[in-house]
Amino acid sequence: MRIGLLTEGGYPYVSGDAALWCERLVRGLEQHEFDVYALGPGPHQEAGGPRVPLPSQVRRVRTAPPWTTEEPAYGRRARRRFAECYEELAGAVCTRAGATGGVPGAKAPEEPGGLADRFGSALYGLAELAREQGGLVGALRSDIAVRALERACRAPRALCAAHEARVSDLLTIAAHLERALRPLSLDWYDDDALGAADLCHATTGGPPALCGLLARHLCGVPLLVTEYAVHLRTHYLTSGPHTAAPAVRAVLAAFHGRLTAEVYRAAELLTAGDAHARRWQERCGADRARIRVVYPGTAAERFAEAGEPTLRTDPDTLVWAGPVDPGKDLGTLETLLYAFAEVRREEPKTRLRVLGTPDGTEGAAYLGHCRTLAARLFPDAAEGDHPVSFEETAGSSEETGVSDAYAAGAVVVLSGGAEGFPAGLVEAMLSGRATVSADVGAVAEVIGGTGLVVPPHDPGALAEACVALLRDPGRRARLGAAARARALELFTAERNTMAFHGIYLEIASRCPVRRSARDEPRPFAAPAESLVPGHLTGPEDRSMPRGVPAWAADSTQPPVEEAR
Repeated sequence: MRIGLLTEGGYPYVSGDAALWCERLVRGLEQHEFDVYALGPGPHQEAGGPRVPLPSQVRRVRTAPPWTTEEPAYGRRARRRFAECYEELAGAVCTRAGATGGVPGAKAPEEPGGLADRFGSALYGLAELAREQGGLVGALRSDIAVRALERACRAPRALCAAHEARVSDLLTIAAHLERALRPLSLDWYDDDALGAADLCHATTGGPPALCGLLARHLCGVPLLVTEYAVHLRTHYLTSGPHTAAPAVRAVLAAFHGRLTAEVYRAAELLTAGDAHARRWQERCGADRARIRVVYPGTAAERFAEAGEPTLRTDPDTLVWAGPVDPGKDLGTLETLLYAFAEVRREEPKTRLRVLGTPDGTEGAAYLGHCRTLAARLFPDAAEGDHPVSFEETAGSSEETGVSDAYAAGAVVVLSGGAEGFPAGLVEAMLSGRATVSADVGAVAEVIGGTGLVVPPHDPGALAEACVALLRDPGRRARLGAAARARALELFTAERNTMAFHGIYLEIASRCPVRRSARDEPRPFAAPAESLVPGHLTGPEDRSMPRGVPAWAADSTQPPVEEAR
């Protein structure tokens, strides 16, 4: 199969978790061909590098071109079509579902399904116009778009917050919609680009999923969407009251909600990284029958040595490892330090190793704050023999020796953090270590009874669980062995790769390949044979259904049982 892999801000140009996952996926599925389409290029990407080394199954890489601010010349007919489609899009976004326009007893002219149909029709109309005109970047920035938004916000059935939109708010909304709809202007939707793919795989929601949606509409290519972090939920979490005016936030939330609903409706299948993400996809309109949970994979071989009992293990050491980001940390390290102060009162020999990866200047400042807090909590610690050691790391966990730290510790602590998939917890499980984790996101789902789970932001409960494991080596060993067995069964990179291989074949079996112009083998061009004629059926009798014995056509011939 030929896969059109749609990425954003990651593979194949930069390192990181998403890029690492895509790299493993592509290298693990060497029986397929991949065309990589990368959105969000930076200046170094536009110049052609640097890239990660690509395997032979990657046929080509295309990136989004640099965006121009030049206003293209549109004819009168094209301007009229754009105004009609954009007005319909703005109306579908700004209209309240179930609104009656203030008429007592009147039925809502637009039910939620009707608004979705209006949005999809307008979006695909803009896509077809962009294909004909070579792009819509200038039109999406024009006065036509701003005036259409103003009329939609002032309409009787518009969102309540949209009625208060000022000129500056309308300009902000138009600019955001222009950025969100930039995939409309790409030249990726012909027969020598995404039209040549058998399947589009969007590795995240948002713009990559929109590219796949357009390829499905314009070229008939089936779409698979993977969301380890649900795009619409991320938008809700990052658009707080301090980010924009109420009118801007209301209209943009409605737009992203309509777009997500259209992507979920059109995709053949959706995959979520865990049950927590799957529930959010369902809340955002996805059909449960078309969702598959595929856990992110981790390279288990890096933790093979850590998973074996070694003499290096210090029975009095707690280990914490992860990125230091105050935006995602939510007091994780502070909770851990307060809990460790209580642990030291119960077990004075205990030590704590903190392996932190600062995320930018804010991360470095937060790490400095935690160092100060540790010094204040343990003022009597001897110089050079402090019970808390901070070890700054850089890069991914594959490059920082986290596995060695896990192997040297007795208990791994995850005291909180963002509600995403707990990759650090999986690494600790692969290391065969007993864990104490805060109950956030998918932690309870991942740990599955092989570790201790405590309420988040509760230093007392965290300390109590750590002390219980420090005092019971047998329990630590049992939990560590069970955790490693569970991680090897569910959370390896091989498991992730094979799950996507099966999903690719499932989609291809329902959506046969369309490359009839090529002289290439097409294993899924026709449905599989489900019946092979046996010795009881003969070529001479074509009137009977397949699988019916020939004697059944002759009423004078008795059944086999009576003949005996």
